[in-house]
Amino acid sequence: MADIDALFSELKQTRDEVKLKIHLGSKELQDEWDELEGKWEDFEAKAKLGESAENIGEATSLLGTELSTAFKKIKSAL
Repeated sequence: MADIDALFSELKQTRDEVKLKIHLGSKELQDEWDELEGKWEDFEAKAKLGESAENIGEATSLLGTELSTAFKKIKSAL
């Protein structure tokens, strides 16, 4: 569970940084951000549940990796 907590903290920090800059971005990036926000809410809810079932942990980890990649892509484009 520590891995999910660390991933959650890293993603939250990156998300917060991007959120501060997103209003200056292009429409394409804003659309991508809106899509990511839905995924973020799903990830945040699952991470906070603290459920340890293997399939939930794997799905949450995969979603976290996807979010991390997408947040970093947007951040580098700003």
